[in-house]
Parts: sequence; structure tokens; C-alpha cells
Amino acid sequence: MEAKRLGILGGLGPMSTFYFCELLTAHTRAEKDCDHIDMIISSCASTPDRTAFILGESDADPLPAMLREAHRLESAGADLIVIPCNTAHYFYDGLTRECRTPILNIIRETVDELYTAGVRRIGLLATAGTVRSGAYRRVCDEYGMDCLIPDEEQQAVITSLIYDRIKQNKSVDLQAFLRVAEALRDRGCEKLVLGCTELSLLKKQGLDERVFVDSLEILAKKTILSCGKEPIGFGSSSLFREGVQR
Repeated sequence: MEAKRLGILGGLGPMSTFYFCELLTAHTRAEKDCDHIDMIISSCASTPDRTAFILGESDADPLPAMLREAHRLESAGADLIVIPCNTAHYFYDGLTRECRTPILNIIRETVDELYTAGVRRIGLLATAGTVRSGAYRRVCDEYGMDCLIPDEEQQAVITSLIYDRIKQNKSVDLQAFLRVAEALRDRGCEKLVLGCTELSLLKKQGLDERVFVDSLEILAKKTILSCGKEPIGFGSSSLFREGVQR
């Protein structure tokens, strides 16, 4: 496969965008600089908040800004576009209608990987926007999988962790996060999906890969493959080959 030039539609949020770039670089088999993926990065942090729009708390539509940046990536020569933000995929259909460049879908890639691994019931840890949109549930329905979400009180904990702590670069109450996670496990979830790329940053705090599946890692692996490179060192992918553990 001929190597592709990658366009990253990012800034949604900024820290997870550059963590995604770190994942791509760390997990691409390379012996020298030119073995890595050529990337064009748009980090448009001024894009209106996706969750606020989805929940009806803001009239500022993020789609025009996202389309503008996607067209910039196309004009700069991107052969493939990725969006390292789950909530932004609420606008995926609007983007694909207006763009000629293929756009990977982090939600579909995540569910497909889980299904291939034999997982049939997941718990979703994500923004209130992603939960409200039902994006994961719809794709899970296509695969005959169950997608469970936290209750209202538990979702408030996750929302606060994302918006009041991680986005503000503040320390996180990991125990509060793990209590929500355990409640989903108690409802029979085989795997828990980090369905917000800010939550992906919690992997650095040593989350159990037998339990947590990082949507950003799955997107990175699929991106590396789609760009004609070889992915290496993805722990969660090797765990999938070992089967589901509880």
C-alpha cells in the first residue's frame, strides 16, 4: 500500500490531539524519521463546544468550523482525515457529505474492534454529548451488541472529570472515576470504553487494560494501517487476542 498523507482535524480538545500524535509516532514501526507518517495537523481550539451544542445549551454550531478545517486539510494534500474526538462524530455525516477525502470514524472502528474480539456488552464512559447523541448505541445495535451508560449521577461525575479537571489540566479524582467504572462492571459490562479522548489521558495513570478499551488507541492503530504503515506495541490489541476477561 502506498503511504498516505494524514490530516488530523483536532483541537477538540488540544491535549488529546497531541496525545494522539504521540500515539501515532510511538506505535509506528520505524527505523528512521522518513518511516513515519506524514501529517498535517489542524488544532482549531476555538471550535464551539460540541457537547454544549448537542445538549441545546449553546446555539454555536461546531460544524462550520470543522468543515473549514477539513477543507484546509484537503487543500494541503491530506489523503485521509481523522478526528481524535468522539463527541465531534455527532457531525460526521455532515462532514463526509461535504468532503471528498475519506474520514475514519472512531466510534465505528472501536465497536468493530470490540466485536471482532468477541465482546458483546460494553459500558460507555464519555461526554454527556456523546451519550445523548446515542452514537455508540446505534453502531452497537448494528453489531448486535449492548451499550450501557452510567446513570444520571454517575454521568455527572464523568462530565465533571472531563470539563472541570482534565480540560483544565487539573488533577483527577481517579477513585471517583473507578467507582463509576465498577458500577458498569457490576451490570455485566465485559469492557469499558474510554469514549472521550480526554479520558484517554487517564491511561497514563495505569488503568487496567483488561477492563478499559481506549477509543483513541484503536483510532491510532487503524490510522497507522490506513496510512500504509505497520502498527506496533498496542497492549489492548494483544489483550483482545487473549479473549475477554472479567
